[in-house]
Amino acid sequence: MAIIKPFRALRPAQSFAKQVASRPYDVLNREEAKEEANENTASFLHITKSEIDLDNDVDIHSPEVYEKAKANLQAFIDNHILFQDEKPCYYIYRLIMNGRSQTGLVAASSIDDYDNDVIKKHEFTRPEKEQDRINHITTTGAQTGNVFLAYRNNSSIDEIISQWKNNHAPEYDFTADDNIQHTIWIIDDEAVIKNITDIFREEIPNTYIADGHHRAASAAKVRQALGGKKTPDADYFLTTLFPANELQILDYNRVIKDLNGLNEDELLEKLQGKFTVEKREFAFKPAQLHSFGMYLNEHWYKLISKENTYTNDPIGVLDVTILQENILSPVFNIQDQRTDERIDFVGGIRGLQELERRVDSGEMAIAFSLFPVSIEQLFDIADSGNVMPPKSTWFEPKLRDGLLTHLII
Repeated sequence: MAIIKPFRALRPAQSFAKQVASRPYDVLNREEAKEEANENTASFLHITKSEIDLDNDVDIHSPEVYEKAKANLQAFIDNHILFQDEKPCYYIYRLIMNGRSQTGLVAASSIDDYDNDVIKKHEFTRPEKEQDRINHITTTGAQTGNVFLAYRNNSSIDEIISQWKNNHAPEYDFTADDNIQHTIWIIDDEAVIKNITDIFREEIPNTYIADGHHRAASAAKVRQALGGKKTPDADYFLTTLFPANELQILDYNRVIKDLNGLNEDELLEKLQGKFTVEKREFAFKPAQLHSFGMYLNEHWYKLISKENTYTNDPIGVLDVTILQENILSPVFNIQDQRTDERIDFVGGIRGLQELERRVDSGEMAIAFSLFPVSIEQLFDIADSGNVMPPKSTWFEPKLRDGLLTHLII
């Protein structure tokens, strides 16, 4: 069963909330972060992407970067931009994008649950990305990146959160520059806190990492590395837990640099063995499983997988697997999407026009649009102990960094 607890969040004063809140560190490169934080001295990017405050020739993984993050965090506290709550609380975090709302519970989740697979995973992690967060957490003493967890719906939790939102004023409520509304309530009633904790411990058998595998793995390894210096807070990591019916997974599309020596007719002939291929007049966004859009030479094609060209096990039935097994590997000789430099990934939030732009510019030769993975597919794969192919899910909207930070040292 899932073990969570309230925590004393380090968070911004109300007047600074919108300025502090920043996009997650891992969706921005150095130049983008520097531009986004330009003239905003209260942006949390000065902590999560502290290389923006150093010379460009300083390596982003150098000790100097992590020390700068620590200094910037302390400066935010000293200047009363951030402060820590006096007692442990739970927090409700609602996001609204394009009129669609989703609400989660911000809590500290047990690292023992992560190690014991109560918290289910569906992706492999990369050591270099883990090490970056390990260094950041160890140096700053703070978990600044939120791990996005999902769980199967529980009516009791739904009711508690709904009542609290209806009966209490939010602590923060603002609309960011990308038109996503962020609203946070503080649950500080000890009886309500105990009720939430008990329900998760007694009724929620598992939670699932939706986004943040590297942040979770890093928190676990930091605890192990601290050894005898470990604090009780280091036994937990910063999470926001969303019920499954609140979540929206967007498509995660692919673009490829070359056709592996094929011309258009040769490519279409190869595809017709595994797919029904239909030329389209307009952009094709798949509306069901096992259908794909393909953009090539300023034309869109609709591809439908033929029967018996894929398996129905939790991994084999995924469209990202079908694309790999029936197109990327046999046609383009792309065996490992993690390492092959000929392939890139485009989150569905950017739309099909981004696929067209990448191909029409000559940067890429061909693009594929996919139907999104469902949350139940994610649960099935995690429950089976398997992992998804890389870049299978894109969750949107994303939580902002800086609004709620978990201190462990």
